[in-house]
Amino acid sequence: MTQPLSDSEMARWIAWKRANEAVLAAVAQEIHSAAGLTAADFAVLSRVVENGDGRMPQQTLGAMLDWKRPRLSRQLSRMAERGLVRREDALGRRVLIIATDKGRTALAASRPAHARAVRRALFERTTAADPDAFWNAVQEIAAPPEAAP
Repeated sequence: MTQPLSDSEMARWIAWKRANEAVLAAVAQEIHSAAGLTAADFAVLSRVVENGDGRMPQQTLGAMLDWKRPRLSRQLSRMAERGLVRREDALGRRVLIIATDKGRTALAASRPAHARAVRRALFERTTAADPDAFWNAVQEIAAPPEAAP
């Protein structure tokens, strides 16, 4: 039977969760202040504009974000109501998500805020003796699991 986390392991786990939440909240707040976008708006627009040149099949977008269809659909509806994206029918019952000029402008306005917030909330605070070791560990944790043979 696996033993529960020790006190020091639990403290590190809680610190990791709080740090993650604090960084994400700081970035979200900065983006919202700069461009009026939510973190979800930013996630959608950045994928559509930067990976799809402003157009992307809805199914591809959902896979990139790792969002279930209902969540993505609700988010896209809210964004369409605000004029940030529009939906367009495509071949084979596919739906294309298209970033509007308003959405592209908001994304462009949010990019500097995003960079500032990430640097301030995360990179400037990563002052370990060997920051490369820390970031190598983070990248290893974040890597997708290898497919089983």
